[in-house]
Amino acid sequence: QVQVVESGGGSVQPGGSLTLTCQASGNVFAFYDMGWFRQAPGKEREMVAMSDITNAKNYGNIPKGRFVLSRDNAKNTVDLEMRSLPPEHTAFYYCSVPARVPSPSGPTTRDFWGRGTPVTVSP
Repeated sequence: QVQVVESGGGSVQPGGSLTLTCQASGNVFAFYDMGWFRQAPGKEREMVAMSDITNAKNYGNIPKGRFVLSRDNAKNTVDLEMRSLPPEHTAFYYCSVPARVPSPSGPTTRDFWGRGTPVTVSP
């Protein structure tokens, strides 16, 4: 069983900052990529930022420097620091954690998701 728990969402004014935290735990051989997706009302879920097991980062379509992803492999956490937020970043943010886990047929890779945390950017 793998648990993925997000925290840190909330409301912030335009231009403000917010940091999201994701904690993964459970019976795994390894966590592979760790990172964040988001889904705004009426839109499809999109990748925000991901870190692979070597800590190489992919920020998707986010302008350079606006978001900073930090991964701690010892603690199985991944934080997303969001800076100078404009209203269009309002969305539900989901932590994504693909992992290698035991199964009756042997080790297998599965995707695990948190329940999401809301981020609202408004005056």
